[in-house]
Amino acid sequence: MQFRLKAFGWHLLGSATVLTLVLGGLFLGWYRWPGWYLADVLKVSGMLAAIDLALGPLLTLLIANPAKPRRELARDITIIAFAQLVALGYGAHALWSGRPLYYTFSVNRLEMVRAFEIDPKEAKIAQRDVPALAPHWYSRPRWVWAPLPSDEKAANAIMQSAITGGADVIDMPRLFKPWDDGLPELRNQLKKVTELSNLSDNQKARAAARMKALGFNPEEPVTMIMTGRADPLVVVFDPLRVEIRAEIEAH
Repeated sequence: MQFRLKAFGWHLLGSATVLTLVLGGLFLGWYRWPGWYLADVLKVSGMLAAIDLALGPLLTLLIANPAKPRRELARDITIIAFAQLVALGYGAHALWSGRPLYYTFSVNRLEMVRAFEIDPKEAKIAQRDVPALAPHWYSRPRWVWAPLPSDEKAANAIMQSAITGGADVIDMPRLFKPWDDGLPELRNQLKKVTELSNLSDNQKARAAARMKALGFNPEEPVTMIMTGRADPLVVVFDPLRVEIRAEIEAH
């Protein structure tokens, strides 16, 4: 039994080290709050942890028979490790493809934009026209303003595309502008929490209660909705400096 436990322990340590390096790098680089919440990545991360920290080492515990020839034991453990690496690679690729690249303010809301939502052609155009705001493979999440074009025809075309499930302005980094440039417009769009769209009455009530608990007045027009894959967040701003003061879960 001691042999099995030793093999289990070494396998668990190795799996935990690899998993920590992969997930730690992704979370520290791209999935810091509110990224991990808005992208709803805990399910994928939980699956990877279950496979790497539970299933793999447990299989090693079962097959680690000291009477088994060492070559056969090494082969079996290699097969288990290979299956773990395949699962880890799949999960890591999903997290990499869905990593947050932008937090955008557009029209009257904040939205998260993930890497796979930006067409490579759009990315190349942005790299040519607005290199400072263009996405690259190494880009970290940035806060940007994504206004509709001033040309009415172009703006209507984008809105029609978004309505029919096509690309929206937040998917077009060539149209992005610096975050600070959009703050005057953002200030004009701040609302009371009870006036926010995309929230049920119960969500509004919970968000208002949490605002009050944090010392904010829910009757003041200082909030804006922030959306992603998960339930939306209520973002509370300082209306004078237009700085984010809090990001509140409404579920």
